[in-house]
Amino acid sequence: MASCSSLLSEDQFQCSICLDVFTDPVTTSCGHNFCKACITKYWDNSDLCQCPMCKMTFDKRPNLYVNTFISEMAAQFRKSEPLKATISPDLRPTKPEVSCDICTGTKLKALKSCLVCLASYCETHLEPHQRVAAWKKHKLIDPVENLEDRMCQKHERPLELFCRTDQTCVCLICMRTDHKTHDTVTLEDEYRPKKDDLVKMMTEMNQMMEERSRKVQEIKLSVETSKRDAEREISDSVQVCTALVRSIERSQAELIEVIEEKQKAAKKQAEGLIQDLEQEITELKKRSTELEHLSHTEDHLHLLQSFPSLSTPSLTKDWSEISVHSDLSVGAVRRAVSQLEETLNKEMEKLSDTELKRIQQYAVDVTLDPDTAHPDLILSEDGKQVRDGDIEQDLPDNPERFDYCSCVLGKQGFSSGRFYYEVQVQGKTEWDLGVARGSINRKGEIPLSPEDGYWTVVLRNGDQYEALADPSVLLSLRQKVGVFVDYEEGLVSFYDVEARSHIYSFTGCTFTEKLYPVFSPYLNDEGDNSAPLIITPVTH
Repeated sequence: MASCSSLLSEDQFQCSICLDVFTDPVTTSCGHNFCKACITKYWDNSDLCQCPMCKMTFDKRPNLYVNTFISEMAAQFRKSEPLKATISPDLRPTKPEVSCDICTGTKLKALKSCLVCLASYCETHLEPHQRVAAWKKHKLIDPVENLEDRMCQKHERPLELFCRTDQTCVCLICMRTDHKTHDTVTLEDEYRPKKDDLVKMMTEMNQMMEERSRKVQEIKLSVETSKRDAEREISDSVQVCTALVRSIERSQAELIEVIEEKQKAAKKQAEGLIQDLEQEITELKKRSTELEHLSHTEDHLHLLQSFPSLSTPSLTKDWSEISVHSDLSVGAVRRAVSQLEETLNKEMEKLSDTELKRIQQYAVDVTLDPDTAHPDLILSEDGKQVRDGDIEQDLPDNPERFDYCSCVLGKQGFSSGRFYYEVQVQGKTEWDLGVARGSINRKGEIPLSPEDGYWTVVLRNGDQYEALADPSVLLSLRQKVGVFVDYEEGLVSFYDVEARSHIYSFTGCTFTEKLYPVFSPYLNDEGDNSAPLIITPVTH
């Protein structure tokens, strides 16, 4: 069977307050374990009754009972592997061995040091301090080196007191002279609170180390996640680019084949035309020769008899309208590019769907902030819907509230990372959506532009969708809008959730403060625009 020491470790049975193996371990309701005396003393010296580890606060001090199981396991651990043995010799503090100042020859190990005699004594030479009445009054401590450091340099008396005013150790004469009006206590009296402070500091230090260890793990996990995301992005991009390259190569091959076939057909047509032309040329040459001969004859009868047959027009074509087109690829390149564009659009649709799925994992729970809502706006009780009520409500005009533009912000602000939310816009003829800086002007007429702290898309006149950039960009979308922000990347993107497609992105933005979701259901317009904007749950 494996030994206890092979199964247990010091960390499992170490009190985070005294940093020693548990003595009478107790468990708080938050699940952390401490020595009973340590946690009791910690609470005695604290204004709040809270866990030193997780800072959970208790309304009243819990009744503490010794955890018998942990107590037994700690006892086994203490027997099988003392705590000191678990500490690396290089890290464990070592006390210097102090020699007896009285021994001659081989000096024995000192048992005590005397602050009056300023000497250290072995067991044998310590005997007078235990026997002689006058020496029994001397102050003995565990053996230490450099006893002169424990003496007042000015009065050559032991440093027995602590001046809280000057935060320094003093002797009795110092207290009666230079520190006469100061707050002076014995070393023992000052030792106890300082020891308690030290324990608190150690506990806080351990907590800080735990928090930083968790942060290290969090960052490592983030790096691993980033690595996986990067690999997935690379895989997707390779897949898209490979498909495009194949499409381009296929279109190129098809285009070359079409052009070559047309060229072959044109060549064949030209060869046939050339053959016909050469045949006509041969016949024309023959007739020309006959006419030449007839023109030189003096035989009247022969000329008159031959002339009718030679003067009859030969059966030749009208070649003036016949040609071979040298531009053989009219429309072929355009058709090839159109096919490539169709392939690209299909791949973009796949990519947009994948991108939206990935972005939806950053979905946050957005709730509308009634303290920022224009008085005309009516918010649902759950803070997920907003519409224009056409009637101004009697609300306090606080600095956060919009008083002219019918806008409302989300309660949650974001100053780092990524976040995403979706809004149902069905049945509306006008609205504004996006994000805004926390410091935006909320009073009077406000231009919705990035320069003024707004990154938005809007609907106007029922069918005119725009991204309010500089200049504005016309868009098209359906009934649900997704809004995604990457704070560090300086990116605000909008998606058509139903079409699973990207609408528009503000890029290269610089964010230096919190960003808040911003909504405007716009004016009621006599009921034509009465439908609310609805923040909907994100369906992955």
